[in-house]
Amino acid sequence: MFSSWFTLALISILPLVSRAHASALTTAIAPNERLCFYADVDKAGEKIGFYFAVQSGGSFDIDFDVKDPKDKVLLDGQRERQGDYVLTANTIGEYSFCFENDMSTLTEKLIDFDIMVESEPRREAPAKPGQIAEQTTALEESIFRLNSMLMNIKRTQKYFHTREARGFYTVKSTQSRLFWYAVLECAGIIGMAVFQVYVLQTFFNKTGRRYKV
Repeated sequence: MFSSWFTLALISILPLVSRAHASALTTAIAPNERLCFYADVDKAGEKIGFYFAVQSGGSFDIDFDVKDPKDKVLLDGQRERQGDYVLTANTIGEYSFCFENDMSTLTEKLIDFDIMVESEPRREAPAKPGQIAEQTTALEESIFRLNSMLMNIKRTQKYFHTREARGFYTVKSTQSRLFWYAVLECAGIIGMAVFQVYVLQTFFNKTGRRYKV
């Protein structure tokens, strides 16, 4: 089968609404923020691919939900790090894909995600079967297998990209913590030295009491 992929994403942020057409998006979600994206389906039975992965922020988790045009929840999850789903769109209209960073009060989350709407028309049988039709069928099957293999490679690349981003964020966070720990340790040593000098000066400079006999 021949496959054609297209993505329609509508980005809405509170009162400000902007439209974007893309196959892969990266967005930052502030603490206590809910951010939704939308995809239009103009034909019943189309496949919707939904992939997301938290690249940085907190424990690399996020809440999400997917709803159909009738506001029926098709998918939802809490504190998920990543997900890869395929849905069948039985209703024509606008599907919503929402992320919510409600569990975090200070940390911003960076999310990489894809929303794909796949249309796979059925292959019609040739009017006169023959060698050309058989060759065409074999070619279509080969293309379908190549498409499947390429999609698997793409998903593997996304997985390693996510692992790399999380590792970089962890290293950066650890480096920052070690730096401030070293600063506090130096400040504590200096403070202790100053305190010891002050105690010694007070001890030697203190005059004792004198009594007359």
